[in-house]
Amino acid sequence: MSTEAFFHDDSGTVRFWVQLDQGHIGAMVRKETLHYRFHPQGVNDDPLATYRDHAAEIDSAVRRRVAAGSAEPILLRDGDIAPRPGAGTGR
Repeated sequence: MSTEAFFHDDSGTVRFWVQLDQGHIGAMVRKETLHYRFHPQGVNDDPLATYRDHAAEIDSAVRRRVAAGSAEPILLRDGDIAPRPGAGTGR
């Protein structure tokens, strides 16, 4: 099984896998979620590049969802990767 992230045109999601103790778990995030979280002022941003640039933060969101009891495949929602209160935006 390949664990390389890719953009799935039909669903408009980046699909990827996160390594957990029990193995890899499949997850996805919509291109709109990535855009509005990481490039709200941008135009024509590449969702796969955005995922790669922020993979550590996005993968952490998957781990939190799994810890909370979510089952595979994990679909990250806007709130899953929203900035946490008190966290800077890096700008």
